[in-house]
Amino acid sequence: MDEMDVKQAVAAVAGNRATVRIEGERIGVVIDATGLDATARDAMEAAVRMAAGPAARIVVTAERPNRRIIAVASGKGGVGKSTLAANLAIALSHLGRRVGLVDADIYGPSQPRLMAAEGTRPEARDKVLLPVATRYGVPMLSMGQLIEPGKAIAWRGPMTAGALGQLVDADWGVTDTLVIDLPPGTGDVQLTMIQKHRPAGAVIVSTPQDLALIDATRAIDLFNKAGVPIIGLVENMAGYACPHCGEVSDPFGQGGAEAAARDLGVPFLGRVPLAIDIRTASDAGTPPAADPADATFRPIARRVADWLETEAGTAR
Repeated sequence: MDEMDVKQAVAAVAGNRATVRIEGERIGVVIDATGLDATARDAMEAAVRMAAGPAARIVVTAERPNRRIIAVASGKGGVGKSTLAANLAIALSHLGRRVGLVDADIYGPSQPRLMAAEGTRPEARDKVLLPVATRYGVPMLSMGQLIEPGKAIAWRGPMTAGALGQLVDADWGVTDTLVIDLPPGTGDVQLTMIQKHRPAGAVIVSTPQDLALIDATRAIDLFNKAGVPIIGLVENMAGYACPHCGEVSDPFGQGGAEAAARDLGVPFLGRVPLAIDIRTASDAGTPPAADPADATFRPIARRVADWLETEAGTAR
């Protein structure tokens, strides 16, 4: 084929994504794979190789997407942070964002259960992990997918930092928003996330009780000192409605997180009730946010999405 034939053959399979350069008998093709997932990228490369001939040199490039990281954090465990992270990711995807979910709770990964992804194991391409698809349209990665069920992870700080890097720097394709489910506390994983991966902002989860709020305040202080904006505070387990009589009680207190947000000068994103249907749905791998009628997590996600649109670009 002459030069024009090669260009036409390549254009027929790659359109304006491919640029052909021919010097003498050497043929080079540069493919812009920006926005393509791994499957589409491989298919285009194979089609271009067939069109240009086996001797052609094919180079695939892609611009790094403008991806925002949302850190979901808590000062202590047991406040429902992972449940909030899973439902926030799903609700944000329903609002039109291309969302991925990283389970960075290295020692206690629970997202595979919450996202009905237990038993799935990510593959790797050129030593880069490929996120696992879920039934909710939110790809995810978790240490729970890389180790045997029930096995303890007894790692020191550098190993956890390395594992976090592999999860965050995976091939997330066209994903524009990564929701990171951080472990509780203010230790190595949080510091690595802040220093290396630089979240756009943090969502802090707490129950209304004083002990949880004390630790939530410490988490907020960590992000403030690192210059990471606080998107807002979520009050979880906020009130329990008796399924028999309908009376609402507050075993963990009432309004504590909203009051703390006001005192600390951070936005209050909303409440999640202490409800049996949220617990049972989460254990069954059917997050409530997947229901189109969800009225609990969707408003919280809307506030986060609005923050990303209006504040994230000016928060630096």
